Order: sequence, then C-alpha cells, then structure tokens
Amino acid sequence: MMTPRVLGVLLLSLLLLWASGMEYSSNKQEQERRQPEQSRNVCLGLINKGQYESFYLENTAGCFTKCTQSGNEDCDLKNLQSYWLEFEYHLLESQSGIVNMSFLKAAVQNVSTNISEDLFFSLAPSQVPGQVTEDEREHPDRVRLPRSLFESLQSNRSEVLLAITVLDVGPGNLFKGPQLSLEDGSRVLNNRLVGLSLGGIPVSRLAEPLEITFSHQHLPSNMTLSCVFWDVTKGSAGDWSSTGCSTELRAKRTVCRCDHLTFFALLLKPILDRATVQFLVRISQAGCGASMIFLAFTIALYAVLRFYRQRFKSEDAPKIHVALSMSLFLLNLAFFASVGHGPKQSDATCRARGAVFHYFLLCTFTWMGLEAFHLYLLVIKVFNTYFGHYFLKLSLVGWGLPALIVFGTGSADSYGRYTIRDRRNATTLELCWFREKATVSALYTTVHGYFLVTFLFSAVVLGLVAWKIFTLPSATAGKGQGPNWKGVFTVLGLSSLVGVTWWLAILMPLGRSTIYVFAVFNSLQGVFIFCWFTMLYFPRRSAKASSSGTGRADQVHTMSHE
Repeated sequence: MMTPRVLGVLLLSLLLLWASGMEYSSNKQEQERRQPEQSRNVCLGLINKGQYESFYLENTAGCFTKCTQSGNEDCDLKNLQSYWLEFEYHLLESQSGIVNMSFLKAAVQNVSTNISEDLFFSLAPSQVPGQVTEDEREHPDRVRLPRSLFESLQSNRSEVLLAITVLDVGPGNLFKGPQLSLEDGSRVLNNRLVGLSLGGIPVSRLAEPLEITFSHQHLPSNMTLSCVFWDVTKGSAGDWSSTGCSTELRAKRTVCRCDHLTFFALLLKPILDRATVQFLVRISQAGCGASMIFLAFTIALYAVLRFYRQRFKSEDAPKIHVALSMSLFLLNLAFFASVGHGPKQSDATCRARGAVFHYFLLCTFTWMGLEAFHLYLLVIKVFNTYFGHYFLKLSLVGWGLPALIVFGTGSADSYGRYTIRDRRNATTLELCWFREKATVSALYTTVHGYFLVTFLFSAVVLGLVAWKIFTLPSATAGKGQGPNWKGVFTVLGLSSLVGVTWWLAILMPLGRSTIYVFAVFNSLQGVFIFCWFTMLYFPRRSAKASSSGTGRADQVHTMSHE
C-alpha cells in the first residue's frame, strides 16, 4: 500500500515530465514554423539548388526583380549566380534539347567535330538558339564558332554536345558585379547574357576567337560598350572581365571576339558621369582662366618690346607667336561663354555662340599649323625661303580660312544646342556647338579632320626639328658632358607653339585618366607659351651667349620676309 509521501513524489514527477514535454513541443513547433519561412526565401539560392524543372526555373527567376539595391528581400547573389551558371551543365548532362521560357532560351545540339566550315547560331532574344546561315542582315544577333575549335577535338571524339543559353537577368543586382553602378546608368545591355558550353570541356586560349554579334540602337553620346565575360574568380561573388575579349563597335551592332567559352555580355557604361563632367569643366575653367591671364601678358609684352625694340617691327616670328596667343585667348573666352551661359538663351544666340567657338577653335588649329610651317622654313628648308608680305599672307590663311569653313558650316544650319545625356535622359552637360541633329560629316570634317591634318604636319616638322637639334655637331661634341638640356627645353618650348598639348586628345579613348591629363595640360597651353616667349626674348645674362644662336637664326629668317 502506497504511503502519502510516495504518492506525492509520483505526482510531482508526472508534473515535471508533462512540463518538459510541453516545452519540447513548443520549441519543435517554433523550429518547424521558422524552417518553412527560411525555405520559402528562394533568393538565398539554396532551396532550388540543382533543380531545373520549369517550376524551379520560374521560381528562381523571380529573384531577378526582387534582388535590387532598394529591395527588402534577403538575397545571396553568389548562390543565385552559381545556380544559373550551372544550368548549362544540367543541359549537357540531361540533353534536354530545348528550353523556351520568357526569360530563358536554351538549346543543346550534337555537333560533329569533322566540319568543313564555321558554324553560326542565332541569338535572337525572342527565339530559341538555332543554327543559321552566314547572312548578317537576316540574323543580326548571332554567334560564330570557328571550325578550328571543333577540329581541335577530333582526336578525342567524333561528336560533341553544344549548349547555347540566352538569359534575361532583369534590372536587379544579379550578374551586375562591382564594376557596374546602377545609379550612373551602367548596365548589361538589354539585361542579356549569352552562355556557351562545349560538352562540359573547359575551352580557353583559342587560336581563332569566336564571334558574338549584339544588335542595338544608336547609343547616347555619353555611353560606351565593352565586351566582357563573367569571371567567377573575381571578388567574393564574381565580376565582369574583358581579358581575352576585344570589342568592335559598329553603327547598330557590336562584335565581341573572345578566346574562350563561358557567359558573355555587353556592358553599357557612361564615358563621363555628371560629377566627372562638372569636375572636368571646373579644371578646364581654372586652367583656361590662368591661360588667358598669361596670354594677355604675352600680348602686352610684345607691345612693349615692339615699342622699345625696333627689330620687333620687322620680325615675323614674334608676330606669329602673338597671333597664336590672340586666337587662343579668344578661344578660351568663347569657351567660358559657351559653358557659362544661362539655360534660357534663344536658339539664334546659341547658334551664334557655336559658330564663334568653332571659328576660334579652327583659328587656333590653323595658327599652330602655321607655327609649324614657319619652323619648317626656319630650321629644315633654310634657303630660298623668301616670301613677299610673308606675315600678311599667313594672316589671310590664319584668320580667313577658318572664316570660310564656318560660313559654309553655318549655311548648312549645323550650329545649335548640343546636350550630353545619360541613359535616364538626364542632362550631363549642355553646350552651344554642333546641334545634335547636325550631319556627322560636318563635325568630323571641319573639326576632327582639320585637327588631324594640322596634327600630322606639326608632328612631322617637330620630329625633324628635334632630330636636327640633337644631331648638331655641337650636341654630339658635348655628349660626354651629359644630356643636352638646352635642346630638351628648346623642343619643349616649340611643342607648346605647335600644340602638342592638343595631341593628348588622341589618347582619351584609353581611359578617364587620360581625359584628366588632356584637360589639365591643354587648358594651360597659354602659360607654356608665355614661358617660352619670355625665355626666348628675355634670356638671362649668363645665358645670352648660349641662346643667341636661336635668336640669330630667328632674325636671319624673319627679316628676309619683310
């Protein structure tokens, strides 16, 4: 018979067991409640991993729009990107044939390694990839696989599986990488990726690259395109890389040539964003302001020397230097007027500003070319260089030829408002220049072509002059004494006259750093001219004997033209 004490102990034990069971049940229910919440978050890239049926593809594709910079969705970009990168291996293993979904077009095809010509496949975003003819007009979006690629596999197999994927990754953060900033308009063109895989075989360093052609509309003037591939080894989650790829830009299509197989895309990035443009404008304004001050000093100095030194009235070299200084001063003034005007000016006023700016730009190019011509007569030709009314004829060319060009360009109604915009159509910079709808030939002929002619002539002359300076008997005789610094400074001084700072414009496509270099050095050309002018006509007493040769050569040539 149980005593009351034993019965109490049993009852207490039962109560403790019941309480612990309730706590375990509550914890288990809480875990079971949380687990579905975590599993329902597809954008963590775990729940659908390795599953590529239509339902799972659609489910995972929803993350293309959910994973954005401002979105509240928890996303694991690395897992999601791996999911889509491994999709091609699934295609090859399952030999699925064709996948036709709104965001995904894919095809797997057996290809013989013994082929007699290159293979072409369409990449139209609305169609499943398929083999097509070589006709570029009929198939603007396509990939060309060289025959040599398949020939390299003949020793191992007679056929190989080729998987081609066209994937729309949407506007979110997937496959954007650290390179792209969605805020400044950078993006993957049309949000489209093209994946290529050959039998699961890693293909790289092709002797003959494959070609992918992307069609597109005319690009904004502030944007550029670059062919890239997704490099999983870059960064924590991968990034775009252009190693092994080259870009050929055309009017309405871009050809990418790459030496390997992977996922490719075309990146659309602004050449200059708003902040960069404004910074460059400030740099140019500061430099041009300094140049204008020193150019004014140069002109005033010439007037003083002309009054106190009688030989200045008969010498042509100082007159040419001053004419260049005047054209450059007026060009800087026109630049300030062009970038500093109010936004509400009339179209007629803007056309006039554009014409004035174009005129003084051409005058500057022309006088720099005439400086080179004068240098050619002075140093290269030397003999039989007499021209009656020499400076008058130079002036007719220096001021008259640009006037004729501007008159013809204005008659074609080419001047007006020129606006640089980004992808969102926001104005980055507005100028009075060639209007946006003006013919491209007018701009390229009267600016780029004109500059190219003066550049080539000046470069040849400066090269010949530098060669003569450094190969003179006096220079070679002093080789053992050290570098010919006088010759170096002479070439640098002459470089400012023939416009070497403008030549840096040719390097601007290399990157943003060269644009900064061009803006700084080119805006300071007036300062360099002033320094050369003072060194040439105000030599130090200790240097008078050594520099008199240059002055005498100047005098002999210029006085013969009067």
